[in-house]
Amino acid sequence: MNLQDLITLIPVLLLALGGTLLLMVGAWWNRPRPIFAAGVVLALAAAAHATWVVPSVPAAGGMFLFDAYGRFFTAVWSMVGALTLMMSVRYAQERRFGAGEYVSLVLFGAAGMALLSASSSLAGLFLGLESFTLVLYILIAFHPLSDQGGEAGLKYLVMGATATGFLAFAVALLYAASGSFEIGAAMQAVTGPDGARSTLALLGWAMLLVAAAFKISLAPLHLWTPDVYQGAPAPVTALLSTGSKGAVLAALLPLWRQLPGTVDPVVEVLQAACLFSMLVGTFCALRQDNLKRMLAYSSVVHMGYAVLALLAGGDVGASALVFYLLVYSLAILGIFGVLCALAGRDEEIQHLEALQGLGHRRPLAAAALSLCLLSLAGIPPAAGFLGKFGIFYAALKADLLFLALAGILTSLISLYFYLGPIVRMYMVGDSATQYRTLPAPCALAVGFCCAGLLVLGFYPSALLDYIARMF
Repeated sequence: MNLQDLITLIPVLLLALGGTLLLMVGAWWNRPRPIFAAGVVLALAAAAHATWVVPSVPAAGGMFLFDAYGRFFTAVWSMVGALTLMMSVRYAQERRFGAGEYVSLVLFGAAGMALLSASSSLAGLFLGLESFTLVLYILIAFHPLSDQGGEAGLKYLVMGATATGFLAFAVALLYAASGSFEIGAAMQAVTGPDGARSTLALLGWAMLLVAAAFKISLAPLHLWTPDVYQGAPAPVTALLSTGSKGAVLAALLPLWRQLPGTVDPVVEVLQAACLFSMLVGTFCALRQDNLKRMLAYSSVVHMGYAVLALLAGGDVGASALVFYLLVYSLAILGIFGVLCALAGRDEEIQHLEALQGLGHRRPLAAAALSLCLLSLAGIPPAAGFLGKFGIFYAALKADLLFLALAGILTSLISLYFYLGPIVRMYMVGDSATQYRTLPAPCALAVGFCCAGLLVLGFYPSALLDYIARMF
């Protein structure tokens, strides 16, 4: 790796080296707020650099490509890291999280997500995925006094290690079939010069899909999701459900676009997983009275929608997927930001009964939570409506009529479990829960998410045009 590669990797180095510095500072200087503030500044600096500075040579080390697509997702995951830290300040202090360790792990995770989204080789894909997965193993079980956190961390570790094994075998088989780690060559090797399918490459794709399905909670490999969501600290769950899953899909999109169009077995497997995810996630979420478990099953549904955009293919499907990942991340971060702010010193607000009367006693928090839930439900003017509309439009344009109708039907059914918390906040008598005020950093993060949902809901054209130019 030469000097030019290091210049190209400046946003990632800001996150990784900055996280390392804060880890060392935190070991000797126990001042949580300045350390959190420094972490937010580093993440915002990385996002700003990725947005405004175009490297003269976008390729780095032969494994990563920081073109417009790679820099866009580097900025997005850096912002996700910054928002996660902002909503974590009071939450982490009250639970005596080590500030240096916690902030550095979040920054390391954002760096890994950026590398995964920008990967241009199978080796970069593996390194990027495992770099932030190792971080999540620790963060999920970060609360030392939480039994649920330890259980959630163990479950994610077992499933994550299994997915790692599948991914390693996938990389090995695709390399054996193509003789190259470069993604374009590896994808083209699925079919030979005579049009015949390569058995090794198809096996590699099968294992790659298994690993990706584990990471993004795609049914039927989603069973770890509700327990991990419930047991992990709220800000960590926000990072897991946005950056972790979004980075995997962002890495999968370039692979899918370079896959020959005649590989029917891969397409059929992904179509079945897409349909199963939308149905299973929807009907399981209907029965939940725990908000975090409901959001876990909701994420299974939304990953089905994201895969539907992937299956639609073309520039329309790709643009719909990228827009949807951004909108979904804003809504989830806003929800967990409110949950972090309302959380007590000893426990979080998770059960729906605990939200009764929130609209009367904390109207701004309830309004923010309602807006984010409505965005997930796909109700205008929140940007989630345009996100779902774009996906279903791309699916219909690609003649995926059955999957599009299934997506529309499950979206309608999902109104029940998204509107349930809103009804409790405004239309049911007060609970005995003592609601806390939103601390300034958390309120700023939630406000940013809500403003983003409204701006993109009313004026999506600028972002959609920018996304279209990336392809």
